[in-house]
Order: sequence, then structure tokens, then C-alpha cells
Amino acid sequence: MKEKKSVRIRASPGPIPADEQVRSILDMPTTNDRRPSIRIGYGFDSHEFRPGLPLKIGGMTLQHEKGLGGHSDGDVLLHAITDALLGAVAAPDIGALFPPSDPQWKGADSVIFLREALKRVDDAGYSVANIDASLILAAPKIGPHAAEIRTRVAELLGVHCDCVGLKAKTPEGLNLDAAAIAQVVVLLKKIARPKRKYRR
Repeated sequence: MKEKKSVRIRASPGPIPADEQVRSILDMPTTNDRRPSIRIGYGFDSHEFRPGLPLKIGGMTLQHEKGLGGHSDGDVLLHAITDALLGAVAAPDIGALFPPSDPQWKGADSVIFLREALKRVDDAGYSVANIDASLILAAPKIGPHAAEIRTRVAELLGVHCDCVGLKAKTPEGLNLDAAAIAQVVVLLKKIARPKRKYRR
């Protein structure tokens, strides 16, 4: 009579718990630092064209018969980038930090707002990985100025020019020829802070 061979059956590990999947995707540490490795922010801004004003877009002054009205210099692109940065770290938006009711911001350079947003990003333990921006306006044509704008924005953000995407669209069919609109998405990455050494 033949002996029956014993067969070992290995238990299936089963599905990976949802919290482990999320931790794997975002590389969330299991220590007290619960910050995700990346954060995403979205910014939107719009301003109306008005005669007699310089046109500021992305920290650059462009030649055009009209500029963008606003309490500050009306830089629609820097405003959208600022709001995207602030939103990514759950900070108050640009209107709360620099209210138009405050006369000290009348005609202010929008670079001031951007630098405050970058400071808050750094304080939260993050740096800019890249941004993608869309400008929607009928005129002037952004194509001839796109390289300069990208270079200037990259300089202000402290990133390589290849980390700044810029697209220009016309507001066809939207009846928005009298305004300029900017939409921005920003990706932040967590800064690896050196561990503090404590004396015993």
C-alpha cells in the first residue's frame, strides 16, 4: 500500500491594507513625522486690462498698450503661483495675507507676496519640485516672451527652468478679451532635514 505524500499549503498573505498602500505611495514615514513626501497646490487669479498701466506678468514688464489693474502691480501669474504655494501648505491665501484694503500693498511688487509664500513653504519643511502654469488672454502674444518669463519665474522659485511649465491660451468663445487669467499647479517635495544631536 502506497503512502500518501503530505502537501504543505502556504497561506496567502491576502490583500495589502489600504493604509499601507497609501504609505507606500506617498512614502509616509512611520516615525513621529507624519508629513507626506509631496504636496500639491492650485492657484487661480484674474485681472482686468486697464489703460495707462504697465503690464506685469511673471515678474516681467511686457510691452502692451494696457496693463492689468489690481491693488498691487496686478501680476496675474505671480499671484496665481503665490496662491498655489500657500494652498499646498494649507496657509491663508494671498488676499488674507495681503488684503487689498491695506494701503501698504497699493502698487506693491508681487515678488514680495511670492517670497512670503516661499518662506511659509520652507517653514513647513518643503521645497518646490515643479510648477505648471496656463495663461489665458487675448493679447499680447505670450509666445515671444515665454522663455524669459519661465527663466524669471524659475529664478524667483529657486528651481531649474525645466521645472517651470508655461502655456498660453486665448479665451476663445468666453467673452474674456478684457481680462487675463492665470491657473497654476505646483508640486512640493519634503525637505530632508538633518537630525538634531542632543547632549546627554
